[in-house]
Amino acid sequence: MMLTEEMQKDLDDIRNILETVIQLDTINARATYSLSFGGAYPNLYLPEDINGSPFKKEWILYMPKAHHPLLLQQHRENLRDLRKEGKNTAIISAQELGKPVPFDFFIAQTTKVLVITGPNTGGKTICLKTVGLAAMMAKSGLHVLSSESVQIPWFDSIFADIGDEQSLSQSLSTFSGHLKNVMDIRSQSTNQSLVLLDEVGAGTNPLEGAALGMSLLESFADSGALLTIATTHYGELKSLKYSNNAFENACMEFDEVNLNPTYKIIWGVPGRSNAINISEKLGLPSTVVSHAREFYGADSAEINEVICAMEKFKQMFQESLYQTQHHLLFSRNLYEKLLLARRKVMEHGTVQRYRKMKEIAEAAAMARSALHKKVLQLRTYKTQSSRPTRANEKPLLNSESKQSTEKTSPHLTASRNSSGIDIGKPSVSVLKKDKLPEVGDRVHVSTLRREATVLRVDPAKEEIVVQAGNMKLKLKFTDINA
Repeated sequence: MMLTEEMQKDLDDIRNILETVIQLDTINARATYSLSFGGAYPNLYLPEDINGSPFKKEWILYMPKAHHPLLLQQHRENLRDLRKEGKNTAIISAQELGKPVPFDFFIAQTTKVLVITGPNTGGKTICLKTVGLAAMMAKSGLHVLSSESVQIPWFDSIFADIGDEQSLSQSLSTFSGHLKNVMDIRSQSTNQSLVLLDEVGAGTNPLEGAALGMSLLESFADSGALLTIATTHYGELKSLKYSNNAFENACMEFDEVNLNPTYKIIWGVPGRSNAINISEKLGLPSTVVSHAREFYGADSAEINEVICAMEKFKQMFQESLYQTQHHLLFSRNLYEKLLLARRKVMEHGTVQRYRKMKEIAEAAAMARSALHKKVLQLRTYKTQSSRPTRANEKPLLNSESKQSTEKTSPHLTASRNSSGIDIGKPSVSVLKKDKLPEVGDRVHVSTLRREATVLRVDPAKEEIVVQAGNMKLKLKFTDINA
């Protein structure tokens, strides 16, 4: 009782915590499921953005290689059970090869109604359920079980009439049950809804059912839904595409050799009847088959042949398209790698060029500094050596400074030539203003003990610029011997 009383005091906080825990658990469950089954992140968009967006969308629904989640889960559970039972590798491998076949959904932006035809157990109903579950998973924050990123609109509602809805309590037949469901859907759907209709118009006279189905689908195409997907056996519904651009045809592929459905969708091609051909391959007497073809009519047979040729052409086109897309993706990846390599090479070249320029600049600065020091030493030596020394005066340079000078400039130490003249000391200039050298003349630089070429003469400042080898020097007239 005490615990209950204490809990009642904090009942509101406990409820808030419980709701938060439930939300976190739901988010964790969604993430766990998405990570476990993989899939692709859905690219959701609002239906009103289809035409209002500056980037026109090519597809209203784009889901390549989409799986039905329950079939995929069942396949995984069967594999897990076989491994637990310790079945041999052959059985497990056979089960792995029996993975559910994915569907490709490429519904163009201009399509309002998709009509899917095909044989019984061919996968038409699974197609409807896969689209409906994918739309609900995307709205619930789950990944869609597809091989690539999914483009799907945000449907405000998802309506479905799938299966046999006989009602004993209301004394409704199959046709009446379907019709009641379709009427309810038509009254509630909007131009942003998804409508899924299985075997529309079935359960009554084929001619009347086909006419009613055509009328219902045209009603949904006008303003009944954003996208309507319907399955049918009626050939009349296939012809709506050729009179209304809002319609598109698709059929489920059937392997007539092995008499098995392939569960693959062929887009843009209406399905054809296989009953007579299947009956013939199953061993029905040839006389019965031939009479059936006569009753069926030559025109219908020719139409089936045309549809068969269209199916083969469509299949070849799809295979070529897939190969082209694969090569395009491969080329795009190579191009991106090439751009990356080119950028790295350019960056490396820029770094190397900057490094070399820096090294050259540093070397030039060092050379300039060394040259400047040499010039200063030469001028200092010239100034000191040009001062007159009395007999009773001590030399200005002591032994330490003399040794330093000799160490730093050994080539400037006093030496005498064969005539006894000290060439380490500058001679008195004999340049006169009326006899100055001209540009291009060769003069002797006493401090360097070598000749140089005159580049410029400034009589006002009594300066001269000469070129001695790679060195360009500005000197006084007193530094030059004629």
